[in-house]
Amino acid sequence: MRKPLIALIAASSLVLLAACGGSGGDGGGDPAPGEKITLKFQSLAFQKTTVAASKKIVADWNAAHPDVQVEYVQGSWDSVHDQLVTQFQGGTAPDIIHDESADITGFAQQGYLADLSPYLSQATKDSVPQGVWDSVSSDGKIFGAPTLLQSYVVFGNSALLKQAGIATTGESLSWDDLRANAKKLTTGGKYGLGWGLKSPTATVLNLGMNFDAAFFEGSGRDAKAKIGEPELEVPKRIHEMAHTDKSIEPTSLTQSGSDALPGFFAGKYAMVVAGNYTAQQIVEQAPKGFTWEVLPPLKGTSEKQAANPQTLSVPAEGKHVKQAAEFIDFFMQAENLAAVGQGDWLIPTTKAARDAIEQATGGKQGWKQMLASGEELTKAPFQSVDNYPKWKDQVATPALQEFLANKIDLAELGKKLNDGWEQANS
Repeated sequence: MRKPLIALIAASSLVLLAACGGSGGDGGGDPAPGEKITLKFQSLAFQKTTVAASKKIVADWNAAHPDVQVEYVQGSWDSVHDQLVTQFQGGTAPDIIHDESADITGFAQQGYLADLSPYLSQATKDSVPQGVWDSVSSDGKIFGAPTLLQSYVVFGNSALLKQAGIATTGESLSWDDLRANAKKLTTGGKYGLGWGLKSPTATVLNLGMNFDAAFFEGSGRDAKAKIGEPELEVPKRIHEMAHTDKSIEPTSLTQSGSDALPGFFAGKYAMVVAGNYTAQQIVEQAPKGFTWEVLPPLKGTSEKQAANPQTLSVPAEGKHVKQAAEFIDFFMQAENLAAVGQGDWLIPTTKAARDAIEQATGGKQGWKQMLASGEELTKAPFQSVDNYPKWKDQVATPALQEFLANKIDLAELGKKLNDGWEQANS
């Protein structure tokens, strides 16, 4: 889950083959007396706060483990995939790899990643929900420890919400209430909602899980498209708000999430839907005196969304898999995971770390609602489909763009999504 990007889940092949991956031998025993081991940890942290938090974790580990030292190496989200391809082929991959589940699954399929299940502590395994583990594992084999998550949430202009008498409390926000609120807030040339949907597929498929949408059945290349009422529910609702109620500002539908923020700050619309990490941009960019909040998690038949966590992995041919996994265990401790999560404005995968952030922040600046939105994240069916990325780029994105622009109807959208799968999967 790369924070600067929204459409993340389609980064690469999304199939984990149970037969692939391994520990590359015995995983390395404990160092002999007087022997020192150095592990390279390639981190993709880029926010100053997160880099500082990550380096502190390394420093704390090194102070407590003189025989197993960790060297911090700075990587980049922009180049990590190609860099890892080269490193795996050349046998030079770092001992601890920071990436995301959508990317590591392709490497796991090719056998480049160690199975961490024999090495991670039971405490670490128990601290992460099974639905999140499912996004980084197959048949009991774990190819990456999941650390941080993102979700889609509704941000609101507090002054405009209060002026309209709209309540922003509660355990969840139904889609019906979102629509009603947007209609109520659309007045005087201003809109209730701005929604940056230039790249709509990830948003639609993630939030589609609110209505038990699957989009696919089966896995790998044998998967079949499954487009019915649940899969069309989210685009239908967005379309109704945009073209029936006219409560979504039309220009925003052609913008990215970040591009939609100036209109939010200017009061052009009272609410926006975006990745939860957008809270940091709001804090840094909002004009003085602008008040905002995060509304409760969106809910259809459930609050589920797809999990695409950041991950820590180990090369299958690594000489010190055991020690690398021990560092990952250390990184996953609540106080450490909370520090990097708070620095990146992302949601830790463990409840203890989420609780630590809520205590540290008092739940302010949207943290209470953002942390709550991470509790229902789980693996989605489309994350097990080989040619999902191709279908997303060549079929789903243009079809959804046409539908949201009111150029095709719902039936035609469903047909394009369904029929396009055969071509994408050929």
